[in-house]
Amino acid sequence: MLTVDFDRLGLKAGERVLDMGAGGGRHAFEMYRRGADVIAFDQDAEELAKVSEWFFAMREEVPEGANAEVKEGDALSLPFADGEFDRIVAAEVLEHIHHDVDAIKELVRVLRPGGTLAISVPRWLPEVVNWKLSADYHNTTGGHIRIYTDHELIDKVTKAGRPNDGTPGEAMIFEGKSYAHGLHAPYWWLKSAVGVDNDKHVLVKVYHQLLVWEIMKNPLPLRLAGKVLDPVIGKSMVLYFRKPHPVASDPTTAD
Repeated sequence: MLTVDFDRLGLKAGERVLDMGAGGGRHAFEMYRRGADVIAFDQDAEELAKVSEWFFAMREEVPEGANAEVKEGDALSLPFADGEFDRIVAAEVLEHIHHDVDAIKELVRVLRPGGTLAISVPRWLPEVVNWKLSADYHNTTGGHIRIYTDHELIDKVTKAGRPNDGTPGEAMIFEGKSYAHGLHAPYWWLKSAVGVDNDKHVLVKVYHQLLVWEIMKNPLPLRLAGKVLDPVIGKSMVLYFRKPHPVASDPTTAD
């Protein structure tokens, strides 16, 4: 299921886009389907191999001119030029990265002025409940290492465009937020309560079937339930930002 709203992001066919921390590729596939020039970036070579296979399988179904490829690397040192991308998605990845500010600065660096960025992370309240119910939920290799509030993450991103040396620089512009996957939060509370690896528990199995129904069929009753639950207990928080154009200096003030 998609977490990011690509209409809100402003995605258009032909734009160069980055899915940073692409994982299984769900957002990269949607951007490709919409005709973008997509880079799915991740440090997991096995996941990227599967994403590449799906890109190949989709090639006859996407708009003419759309391109997609995978790239393996480190989020703290993106192998891309300054301002290379029109749109960037970083979905459910920053909560895994120890040096998150450095990763955010890299995202801002490779985004063009005027371009937009969508970042999603686990929402504070549902995540706190999971951490309280089970240490195993987050104490795993590559697991979640922090819980963000919206104010903390907005502050980190908006400041990321400013140079460290005190020279003038424009802050990223926060454009709004949304919440997603309200039906998923209770599932993870249940998993945390009975054991995150206890997939055979009857309640976990029944709830999992409900989520599969939502993902595969997206029936009206579950869509309506999502609209009610997303603002209240949506598991994911999505923040949208725009990179400002540089402010031209006034030549009359030059020495």
